[in-house]
Amino acid sequence: MFKAAVLTMAVALLCGCEFNGPRAGPSEHYAKSVEFGKFESARLELRMGAGELRMSGGSPKLAEADFDYNVLPWKPRFTAHISGLRADLKVEQPPSGPFLGDVENKWEMRLNDQVPWDIVTNLGAGEAHLDLGSVALRNVEVHMGVGQLNLDLRGAPKRSFDVEIHGGVGEAQVYLPRSVGISATAHGGIGEIDVEGLEKHGDRWTNQEWLRSPSGVGIRLTVNGGIGSIRIVAE
Repeated sequence: MFKAAVLTMAVALLCGCEFNGPRAGPSEHYAKSVEFGKFESARLELRMGAGELRMSGGSPKLAEADFDYNVLPWKPRFTAHISGLRADLKVEQPPSGPFLGDVENKWEMRLNDQVPWDIVTNLGAGEAHLDLGSVALRNVEVHMGVGQLNLDLRGAPKRSFDVEIHGGVGEAQVYLPRSVGISATAHGGIGEIDVEGLEKHGDRWTNQEWLRSPSGVGIRLTVNGGIGSIRIVAE
C-alpha cells in the first residue's frame, strides 16, 4: 500500500482541491504468457510506475506474467513482437493522474532459463525482487526510482554478462556467485557501500576468479549514482 501517495491526496483535498482522478477499487487479476519457441535471444523491457515487482526464472514457456492491481487505469500493457528467432517483450504501466485510496499493484514475472535474455527495467516507487540466478543472461539494466531493489544473480552462468544499476533513491542489494569472475565498480552519488566477498583493487572490486582468468566467464557490475546505500555480496 502506498501511504505516501494517499497522504498527498489527503493534503490536496484539505486544501480544497477537487479530485477527479481514478480511485482504488476491487482487486483485479490479469495474466499473460508467451509460448516457448526456437528463439536464439529474447529482450524484456519493463516500465513500472509504482508497486511491487517480482521476477524469476523457471518458466517452461518463454515468459509468464501475473498482475494484481486495484486502480483500473494501471492495468499493464503486455506486448510481444516475434521476429524470426528473436522475441521482444514489453510490459508497461500506463501513466495516470493522482488516485485515492489504498493501492495494490503487484507484478510477478517468470522467464525461461534456456533463452539468452537482455532485461531492462525502469522502476518508479516501490520494491523490486529480481531472482535471476537461473536465467541465461546477456545483459541486465536496472533504472531505480524510489524504494528498494534486491537483485539475486547467484547461480552457475555459462556465459559472461553485464549488469548496470542506475540512479534512484533508496537501497539496493546485489548478490553474486563467487564461482565465476566478478568485477564491480560504483561511481558518483552513491551513499554507503558495503561489499562482501570481493577485494578492492583501485576503483573496482574483484574476486580471485576474475584475477586468475579475466577472459573466462564473468559478471561485470556497474553502479551509477543516486543510490542511498548499496550492498554487494559475492557468495
